[in-house]
Parts: sequence; structure tokens; C-alpha cells
Amino acid sequence: MSGNIHLLSETLEQAKAENRAALIAYLPAGFPTVDGGIEAVKAVLDGGADVVEVGLPHSDPVLDGPVIQTADDIALRGGVRIADVMRTVREAHEATGKPVLVMTYWNPIDRYGVERFTAELADAGGAGCILPDLPVQESALWREHADKHGLATVFVVAPSSRDERLATITEAGSGFVYAASLMGVTGTRESVGEEAADLVRRTRATSGLPVCVGLGVSNAAQAAEVAGFADGVIVGSAFVKRMLDADDHAAGIAAVRELAGELARGVGRVP
Repeated sequence: MSGNIHLLSETLEQAKAENRAALIAYLPAGFPTVDGGIEAVKAVLDGGADVVEVGLPHSDPVLDGPVIQTADDIALRGGVRIADVMRTVREAHEATGKPVLVMTYWNPIDRYGVERFTAELADAGGAGCILPDLPVQESALWREHADKHGLATVFVVAPSSRDERLATITEAGSGFVYAASLMGVTGTRESVGEEAADLVRRTRATSGLPVCVGLGVSNAAQAAEVAGFADGVIVGSAFVKRMLDADDHAAGIAAVRELAGELARGVGRVP
């Protein structure tokens, strides 16, 4: 079975045709349990997200803040395995028909085997992988197998990336480009927003790929701000925090579904 990179591209193109940004949500697999995590991912997609990233929990993350680290720790202590990540992708995609990616650090794939991982992700109906710590110059083996199985390879760029580096990254990537920035602490959000907008502009100058921004967005107003300059708005910690703060699992599911709806309105998906 081939992966769903085409579905991902069509979804992002459809959002553009509707004159809006795509809403991309992130939740880790196995949080709070494998079944509960699958339910949460479905709720976010049903609530209004266009695309979802399923996180492969890692014990030593380099990109994730304390909220996602807390969720990852819960998932790892619960015994989550790569097979559970694949099951999450499969069930979420089959239930909603929407594109589902995996976001993972390189070490678990390296240990599991690139051919095995890409084949299983494609078989599960996955659209591709976001690989925040895989250097482009070391990505040939991954890209060979991802291409063979119809999977997107999404690389991460940052405001510190020079234009020449951006061109190298976007040339090697597919699906979309993940532009990473941070809202920062109170008082710095405006300048960080400008930094992110500049990063999107510079990235677009090197590639025709959609540029989607993960910027610490947590509400509809911030989503609308980012949607003003990006092709997609990526939200992770805000969803995880809703789950962590909920009184019980049912309340958590309702909360993430509600947040997805609020953010969908922010990016212009619904009036």
C-alpha cells in the first residue's frame, strides 16, 4: 500500500483554494493511553483540524517543551511502542479520511529500520514524517524509502536558518516545510511573530512547497495572526495541555474537540 503524500498535498491545496490556512494539530501517541490517544486524535480531526501529526514519544526530545514532555513521559511509562503509533495513524486516518503524519526523532527509526518503518507507515495510510533532528545531508536513505512508499519528508527550518540552508532543506523536502518558531515570553510575541513571518517569506523564496508554522499558537486570535502569513498553522502544546488539565478523560476529549473548532475558526475554515 502506498502512503498518502498526495492526500496531504491535496488537503493543503484545498485550504489555499478556500483562501485560508490549514489547521495542523499535534498529539502524541499513547497519551493518556493508546486507546485514549486514538480517541483524542479522532476528536481533533472531527473538531476541525485538516491534518494531524501523531508524535512518537521520545525520552530525550530536543524540540518539545515541558507540556509535550509530560505527555510523552505518561505514554512511555504506559509502554507505548512503534506498533501503537502505527495503529494510531491507521485508525485516525480510516475513521476520518484525513492525512495523518508521524513526528519523530531519528533514533527510533534508525533502531527500528528505515525500510520497515516506511513500509509500515505507508501500510497504515500515513501521509509522511516530520523529522526535526535528521540533517538533510544525512537523509538520503530515509528519502529513498519514503519516496518508494509515497510518504512526505517534512524538514524543520528555523529563524536562524540562512537562505542558502533554507534552499538545501526545501529542495530535499516534500509535503510541506515546517517553520519552527516560538511565541516567547510575555512582551516578545510581536517581534517573534515578525520573525516567523520573515522566515515564511524567505522559505517561500526557495520553494513552491507550502510553509506551515509551529509558533506556540494556543488560541483562535493567534491562529488568525499566523494564518495571515502562513499556509498552515501547527498547534500541539495547547491540545496536550487541554488533555492534561481536564478532570477526566471524557472532559479532555471534549476539550480538544472544542479547541480544534475554535482554531478552525481562527484560520478561517469556518465562519
